Amino acid sequence: MTTFKVAAVQASPVFLDLRGTVEKAVSLIAQAGAQGAKLVGFPETWIPGYPWWIWLGSPAWGMQFVPRYHANSFVIDSPETQRLCDAARENNIHVVIGYSEKAGGSLYMGQAFIRSDGELIATRRKLKPTHVERSVFGEGDGSDLAVHEFDIGRVGGLCCWEHLQPLSKYAMYSMNEQIHVASWPSFSLYRGMAYALGPELNTAASQMYAAEGQCFVLASVAVVSPEMAEMLCDTPDKKDLLRVGGGFTMIFGPDGRPLCDPLPEDAEGILYADIDLDMISIAKSAADPAGHYSRPDVTRLLLNTSPAVRVERFVPAGQVVDAVFSSSLVSPEESTRVAPGAQRRSMATRPGGPPKARARRRGGRPRAEGQS
Repeated sequence: MTTFKVAAVQASPVFLDLRGTVEKAVSLIAQAGAQGAKLVGFPETWIPGYPWWIWLGSPAWGMQFVPRYHANSFVIDSPETQRLCDAARENNIHVVIGYSEKAGGSLYMGQAFIRSDGELIATRRKLKPTHVERSVFGEGDGSDLAVHEFDIGRVGGLCCWEHLQPLSKYAMYSMNEQIHVASWPSFSLYRGMAYALGPELNTAASQMYAAEGQCFVLASVAVVSPEMAEMLCDTPDKKDLLRVGGGFTMIFGPDGRPLCDPLPEDAEGILYADIDLDMISIAKSAADPAGHYSRPDVTRLLLNTSPAVRVERFVPAGQVVDAVFSSSLVSPEESTRVAPGAQRRSMATRPGGPPKARARRRGGRPRAEGQS
């Protein structure tokens, strides 16, 4: 399959409501599937919404939103995850969706990659939250730069200003990415005050990613709804800082051209485009930045794709450790180092029999394509 339809969402979440936003996502997935789309992309931290308060007032003022945001953030291996997977399967569509991930007591800016058969094949975290986002979210690691094999092609994704990180982009280009989901929040913050946060520059970042990487880009941008603005903007100055709207969703071809007409920035909907992967070879014949158009004798990228575990448990020589110890008996952010001479007990001889197989790493983040 080289020619098919893709979709990019422009919508507001049911703000700070995990179940409500998941149900809205299910409805949008069904709409995209009914239109024959094979892949649909969603905005950044769309579940349960972007934490706009961090840009609007003091940390003390913003603390009123923190408990609710934690309570409504997305947990991998949860009923909400299964709900999204079921929606992908029922509508025969691949899904890439952004969310605030809750892992223990910390939050991360995540994207999930769900196949049309309902399998969650990978999740990732934004490598470096931007500016005041770091007061809310933790960091990802090199394993989060990955491209995944779908039956429609090789699909990857980044969040927001990761598209302004030259080295991260180059790592993605080197993985032969064919379709890229660029997940963005609304471009409605500090309009007229900070050009770098506005729609002109950030839409151009998605467009340049398509031209640089010679891939199709689904740039999915969220909308700030009137209800969100009413909740967040309790003073006139806050209303000046965060506008209603900000949706600038677009789909770009591998030569950088827009492939559909935009929606009004305050409108909700789904953009569609018919794409032909054969167009990639034409674009790459002119300039493949990680192939024939590179100069590795002059510049090259050093990439560490190892997961950055927080705790590494050590098993001394002479002790017995289960073969599945590191994946089933430790926390999501831990691994186990077994010393030479320590004995491994196989799953078959483990008391109680073999455990349920776990294909995912880090408590629910499946291995990236090509990772061990």
